[in-house]
Amino acid sequence: MGCWDKQKKWGRDSLARSFSDYITDRFYNDIVTAIQNCIDDNGDSLNLWVNNIHRIGEVEATDFHIKKMWIDDLPDMEVGIEMAVEADLEVKEADYHYDNYEECSKWFLLKCSGNLNCGLDDFCILSAEIYREKAEPKRPMSDSLVPIISKDKLDDIASEILMKYYPEALKSPIAVEPQVLAERMGLNIIIRPLTEDSSVFGQIVFCNTILDTYNADAEKVEQTEIIGKTIMVDPANFFLRNLGSVNNTIIHECVHWEKHRKAFELERLYNKDATFIRCQIVGGVKDSKVRSATDWMEWQANALAPRLQMPISPFKEKTREFIRQCRQEVGNVEIVDVMEWVIDSLATFFVVSREAAKIRLYDIGYDEVLGVFNYVDGRYVRPHSFKKGALKPNQTFSISQNDAVAESALNPELKEKLASGEYIFVDSHFCLNSDKYIQRNDIGELELTDYARHNMEKCCLVFDLVVRPVNKYGEQFFTECVLYRDAASNIVFEAHYTSTDENINVDDEIKKYNADILKVVKSLPATFSGTLNKLIEWSEMTEEKLAEEAQISEKTIQRLRNDEPDNVTLETVVQLIIGLSLPPALSDCLLRASRKDFMMTEQHMMYRMLVLTCYPKNIYECNEMLLAQGLKPLGRQNRAKS
Repeated sequence: MGCWDKQKKWGRDSLARSFSDYITDRFYNDIVTAIQNCIDDNGDSLNLWVNNIHRIGEVEATDFHIKKMWIDDLPDMEVGIEMAVEADLEVKEADYHYDNYEECSKWFLLKCSGNLNCGLDDFCILSAEIYREKAEPKRPMSDSLVPIISKDKLDDIASEILMKYYPEALKSPIAVEPQVLAERMGLNIIIRPLTEDSSVFGQIVFCNTILDTYNADAEKVEQTEIIGKTIMVDPANFFLRNLGSVNNTIIHECVHWEKHRKAFELERLYNKDATFIRCQIVGGVKDSKVRSATDWMEWQANALAPRLQMPISPFKEKTREFIRQCRQEVGNVEIVDVMEWVIDSLATFFVVSREAAKIRLYDIGYDEVLGVFNYVDGRYVRPHSFKKGALKPNQTFSISQNDAVAESALNPELKEKLASGEYIFVDSHFCLNSDKYIQRNDIGELELTDYARHNMEKCCLVFDLVVRPVNKYGEQFFTECVLYRDAASNIVFEAHYTSTDENINVDDEIKKYNADILKVVKSLPATFSGTLNKLIEWSEMTEEKLAEEAQISEKTIQRLRNDEPDNVTLETVVQLIIGLSLPPALSDCLLRASRKDFMMTEQHMMYRMLVLTCYPKNIYECNEMLLAQGLKPLGRQNRAKS
């Protein structure tokens, strides 16, 4: 189902239903009678708190309030019910000399059962007793009759479903065929357009009904009679997504049938017209703090479907097999360097999407998948790995250029750290500026070394990732979303610097280099021409070479060296900084001498980032970054565009 939040809709819009309210309303008299019988049977041991009664006589239950209900998810459509009820009691005086009565309350525990297939017509109160502490049910349900499933129990639940309907999938690695699973559950599958805009990928019809479907040939909505126990899949799944997503859609609806029929039947007790659950793409990700019963059903279906398609033990077995196979073919390389092939091989074998296989690998402990199949700014980020536990699920080393610009300008902690000159921005990472971690590739561009890619926690800054809401929804399914940073994803992320750099150790080489830079800083004069002269001498560059690297004419460089300029432009200063590859401490001196500073404009914020973190890059690489932001390039490239 991808990383979209899908709003569940019954046959018509409904509020969350309360099972305890329904029980109270429908079986009120039965419950009062059971409480009264318990009172009559335990008159001597009620231990009632009364003040004005000399001797307790008749005790009558006049009302009750369900304080807590424990619902046990029994086989088929049975439910086990235990409820702690606080009964309002009227206590009468037994001594005929007094004509007193007093009101008090007492807690009782009622044990009941019922079957939703018959609309609870067989509801039975099995026992009523004075309340004492009780254990939680083995298979608890919410008041809306949605199973309560913790994340650590998802694989167990998936295994139970497979053992019931598809046991062969637990014995050895095989692809679970969704059509076979549905058939074994007694479900039909219909492929038919559901909406004009393909916003609904699937739905499960619980009982016979007439539904609106879309006739693509006639280009109109028409009513269609659908029998119960039917999964409907929009063919747009095949054209807009892939076979793995189609399979996930079908199994997703199978989960609703298996785990959420009781919640549906509760809805039917309130609303006889309810007939189906519709999975509608609404975009965004919903805030987990305000999940409704239908949100929890959606979460469960989203979480269980891939676990049914890729059951944990066979999936682990196949993963190990593919890793061994790939390492035998390409050599004993790091796992991260074979993980892309492994992900695609698993996706093909289990007939799931690449994203589903990637998420499942993360579920079973392969943190390396966080560093593969990532695209930032539309560009592929080379695979990278890190020490286990170095990143939380909502963190990353890879950030977009836009976030890098914003954070380097607006985040005081990051701004201070970058001013040291110890980090440069390369391959979508802020990495320590050391030959150990950064190198030039065959075409002269900066990139991370293999050592850096395999030890990211030692050299790269960490950022917190948040999903940018695209509508009223907040965050949900966060880990899954983070793993969707692929080329086709339309989820928008924001990265924010977090000062979690305890694994980074600035080595002696960098410290010595910075100490040497400080000596140069102390030797610089106050004038612009004098500072420029000293920096050119420090760089050991000829004027001809600097003119090429900065894309400034030799005559201009000579003039700036020999005559104190009245008004040198900020663009010229930035070009000189990039051409001379000046670290921040030296570029800051040249900027001060020019009496220029950066303003809070997009162009200037980008300039600031270039001089702070991109100074080892050549001007062509810097101009690519400017153009990617829709900004003016520097030097001859700018003049050529004009």
